Amino acid sequence: MDKEAIEKIKLAGKITAQVREYGASLIKKDALMVEVLDKVEEKIFELGAKPAFPAQISCNSIAAHYCPEENDPFKFSDELVSLDVGCHVDGYIGDTAVTVDLSGNYSELVNASKEALEAALNVVKVGATLGEIGNSIQEAIQKHDFAPVRNLSGHGLGHYKIHTKPSFPNFNNQDDTKIEKGMHFAIEPFASNGAGVVQDSGNATVFELREIKPVRNIITRQVLKHIASYEGLPFCTRWLTKKFGMKAKLALRELEQLDMLHSHPPLADKNKGMVSQAEHTILISDEGEVIVTTKS
Repeated sequence: MDKEAIEKIKLAGKITAQVREYGASLIKKDALMVEVLDKVEEKIFELGAKPAFPAQISCNSIAAHYCPEENDPFKFSDELVSLDVGCHVDGYIGDTAVTVDLSGNYSELVNASKEALEAALNVVKVGATLGEIGNSIQEAIQKHDFAPVRNLSGHGLGHYKIHTKPSFPNFNNQDDTKIEKGMHFAIEPFASNGAGVVQDSGNATVFELREIKPVRNIITRQVLKHIASYEGLPFCTRWLTKKFGMKAKLALRELEQLDMLHSHPPLADKNKGMVSQAEHTILISDEGEVIVTTKS
């Protein structure tokens, strides 16, 4: 990884951290979820980056991939709220998340995911194994008598790629793959007071372009051309309806029927347990690990 790439990763991480803190400050009772997400994404552009994926807010038993549509009326009240934000600078990505407890009832669950992230960061170094990192997360969460979400994981980050190998487990899966210099990845512990296993829940509003095929419909061609401008990074229904109106949904349906999209439906705890999340992006430079989504 050359010096320019490293500097862009660090800048993306710094911006992502700023946006995470800004977004968390907006999560208040009676705030509209969709307005919070719009403001978060506006801040990303304002700070000189672009979204690496649609900013997402998951509440209560939803763990990931929830993204409201354009006119969603949902207002916050007493939910457990996780904000997941990603930014990129010329395709170099920062990815981070934070959980806000509006109910005041789940502070220990929030702390469990925070402490698990801190425990993992203490283990991360050149030569550490993925299993050791997963074990540190598992022990930190189970110490609070909660369950790590076993079928969600951290992930490698690539140039214009939000998920690459390897996967960073939230439990000790005995993976002996070792951390090496030059790795760029996100670690994201999820803690649950339920099953610790998530499953699809609801219709997808987050997608990635799988491949491009010929299409006849003029509107679908226009939408497809716009989707291609995201360079393979995820996008959401709301972005398209803002630009093309409701006919974007018809285009999305056609693209799905042609198997051109990979959909990401919301993921919820199987037993409807509450879920908290914490996440940082790490770059392993020649000098050792560099956490790029801290406040600084």
